[in-house]
Amino acid sequence: MKWMAGIGLAVALFVSMAAGAAGQEAARPLKVLLIDGQNNHRWQETSPIMRAALEACGRFAVTVSTAPGRKAKPADWDAWRPDFAKFDVVLSNYNGKLWPKPVCDAFEKYMKEGGGLVLLHAADNAFPRWEAWNRMIGLGGWGGRNEKSGPYVYWKDGKFVRDTSKGRGGGHGRQYEFAVDIRDTEHPITRGVPKRWKHAREELYDSLRGPAEKMTVLSTALSNRTKRHEPVEMVIAYGKGRVYHNVLGHGAHAMRCAGFLAMLQRGTEWAATGAVTLPLPKNFPGPDKVVPLDPTKPGK
Repeated sequence: MKWMAGIGLAVALFVSMAAGAAGQEAARPLKVLLIDGQNNHRWQETSPIMRAALEACGRFAVTVSTAPGRKAKPADWDAWRPDFAKFDVVLSNYNGKLWPKPVCDAFEKYMKEGGGLVLLHAADNAFPRWEAWNRMIGLGGWGGRNEKSGPYVYWKDGKFVRDTSKGRGGGHGRQYEFAVDIRDTEHPITRGVPKRWKHAREELYDSLRGPAEKMTVLSTALSNRTKRHEPVEMVIAYGKGRVYHNVLGHGAHAMRCAGFLAMLQRGTEWAATGAVTLPLPKNFPGPDKVVPLDPTKPGK
């Protein structure tokens, strides 16, 4: 009986230690590397909003790595070597010159070994000739992308269509407020999210093309240009890594939306860990009204 009691005590101690370790891991801020520096959108305005949104919920610690500008010298690029392995997830707010080969190689290795990637809006315009990047992001636009890049993907008649017809990749109509429709209600990112929510004035990307491999589209929105439901949020598996791709976030106005910011937080946590622990905020929008929110100005 004594030895059984001893085993029981040891098991209880082990369980307690394991639970404590799990609690500490959950409490540890996830390390985010936000990359900007080049973009045909105003990254100087949007990067602070992303950083504030992630840090405001207490789940993330954000480090910003600003890549050299378009007129940078080779020596500047030689000095830019992000250490991806130190971070749980990389958030790309970058659309510009292809990173140096050592950086691309290091990032591919990071993703294959289980890293996380989050990209927003124009970041999916980047690197059209980097094969691994295109596989990571699933769909992209512009930069010469066409039918050789992969199919169009859109929602029609209750299902997703992979359209291999010829045509350029990437387009959008005028900016407007539109509803986002959740298509996968069971994924950790979208579980519990209203099936339809209203997003702030924004340009909605359409006609994106790419490999679309190991990709799940989580949500769509009706394009005022193509008259189709175009992908808004996607998750993609690349090696052991996880990718959350959100086409929203054209500018500061579009990002100051409670729905967008909550999905950014949830998508970033999932890309980093494969799970979502963040609760849906009480002010998450419904189908009819945009809920403005500026994370750089708490309480407003």
